[in-house]
Amino acid sequence: MSLINRLSARLQNHPKRVVFPEGEDARIIKAARMFASRRLGVPILIGSRPKIEEQAKSMELPLDGIRILEIDKSDDFGDLLKILKGMPKFRQMEVSDVERFLRNPNYFATMMLATARADAMVSGVTQSSASSLRPVFQLISLQKGFKTASSMMIVETNNEKLGTNGLLFLSDCGVIPEPTEEQLADIAITTAKLANHLTGEPSKVAMLSFVSKLQVAKTNSVLKVKAATALVHQRAMSEACEIEVDGELQVDSALIPEAAKVRGINSSVAGKANVLIFPDLNSGNISSKFLSIVGCRTYGQIVTGLVKPFAEVPRSALTEDIFGAAVIVAAQAVDMKYLYPDS
Repeated sequence: MSLINRLSARLQNHPKRVVFPEGEDARIIKAARMFASRRLGVPILIGSRPKIEEQAKSMELPLDGIRILEIDKSDDFGDLLKILKGMPKFRQMEVSDVERFLRNPNYFATMMLATARADAMVSGVTQSSASSLRPVFQLISLQKGFKTASSMMIVETNNEKLGTNGLLFLSDCGVIPEPTEEQLADIAITTAKLANHLTGEPSKVAMLSFVSKLQVAKTNSVLKVKAATALVHQRAMSEACEIEVDGELQVDSALIPEAAKVRGINSSVAGKANVLIFPDLNSGNISSKFLSIVGCRTYGQIVTGLVKPFAEVPRSALTEDIFGAAVIVAAQAVDMKYLYPDS
């Protein structure tokens, strides 16, 4: 059974509300119809009701079970305005300026998420990553004990011998261009925790590099990965996290037992990794996009390190990609106390 089908079965018992700030987009309406039809919860589409109804009618899609929300007509606007005005970044602004922010669908949807008026959020199909991520990073807190938010791409390969029955979790693929060793450690731990939650399987984390350990390479990039690996070991032990980690590893040493054996690497992770942590955004983003182009099903970016579930999907996303991302972030919301115990 695929990851999305397994998580959908969980959601049918614990339905959630997912808000989509780009509710007028045809792909969003189709994904919302799929979400509602499978009884996974309530999709909330932000946008013009006439435009959404016209789009749905042209595609012969019923809107029952889907909530349409027009910002200017929302009963929550006044309360959300007061809350937003009280936040540090907005406290010194004029009320009229704060109102302009709140009328932006991204900010309104993020405030719904921040105030538990929605359980999860998906955006990005009609705008740049910066526009999607900015309100989320401004309004949603980091998880306690972490200083980094990053993003994870989930890849369903056609090879069940890789990762967790063909599933791989790649990070960071969309946020931090040049992470420090401390940021890499944050990225590894938050990604590993979420991977474990979604699959129920132990997370085996490979800290990737262009060389594998035991090889001589003292570049700054390799030394950073080596130091980050040690930090993850240390933090996993002190925080009693069930995370296995190894590095620095080339990607074939991380995924293929024979490659690890040839290089003399013997660990619980080498050749068996299901979480891949990239040394920088160049390698992570290029790898994730390449995998989607060559035929792997990919879901994301799933933002990690925050206390609320959020996905930022690419503008090229298909309806199935959007639906999958919605299922994943909604499934995160099922076990909020487990994933975010101090939120």
